[in-house]
Amino acid sequence: MEARANNPQRAYWLKTLHQWHWISSALCLLGMLLFSVTGITLNHSSQIEAKPQVSTQEVQLPAALQTQLAKLNSTESSSNSGKENAALPVELQRWMKDTLSVDVSEREAEWSPEEIYIALPRPGGDAWVRIDRASGAVEFESTNRGWISYLNDLHKGRNTGTAWSWFIDIFAAACLIFSITGLFILKMHATNRPSTWPIVGLGVLIPFLLAILFIH
Repeated sequence: MEARANNPQRAYWLKTLHQWHWISSALCLLGMLLFSVTGITLNHSSQIEAKPQVSTQEVQLPAALQTQLAKLNSTESSSNSGKENAALPVELQRWMKDTLSVDVSEREAEWSPEEIYIALPRPGGDAWVRIDRASGAVEFESTNRGWISYLNDLHKGRNTGTAWSWFIDIFAAACLIFSITGLFILKMHATNRPSTWPIVGLGVLIPFLLAILFIH
C-alpha cells in the first residue's frame, strides 16, 4: 500500500528529472561535441602539426596623421607624462580599418616616445601593428594557425571575448544540470538495475586512481 501511495510522487519526480535532463542535453549538444573533439586535439597537440601562415604589410601614414602624432608627441613632452596604454585617435583608427582592414576601435595601444604598438590576439592566430612615431612607418603582421588551433582556443577561452566567456559559463551550468539529473534518474532506476552503482563507482574510481598513481 505504501509503495502504491508513493508511485504518483515518484512518477512526478521522474518526469521532472527527465524533462530537465533532455532540455539540458539539448542545450549542451553542440558544446559537448565541440569540447569533446577539442579535448582530443589538445591532448594530442604535439602530434598534430600546425603550419602557421604569416602575412605582413608595410605602409606609410598620411602626412595629416603624422602631424597629429607629432602634436601628441609635443603635448606629452611638455606635460612630462607620456601615455602608457590608451586607444588610438579616431582618425587613425579609421585609416587603419580602411588601409589594413584592421579594427582597433576596442583595443588599447602601448604608447612610448618611439613607437605605438597594438597587440591583436585572436582565437587560432595572432596579429600586431607597430607605428614608428618619428617616420610614420606602419608594420602589420598577422599569423593564422589553422582551424584546429581556432577550435582549441575556443575550448580554452583564449582571446575569445566576453560573449564566448558567458557561453562557457552557461554551457558549464547546463552540463551540471545534465549530470546531476542523470545521477538522480540512475538512482530512481537502480532498484531494477543492479549494475547501476558498480558502473557509477567505476566511473569515479578510474580517474581517481589514474590521478593518484600516474600523475606526478
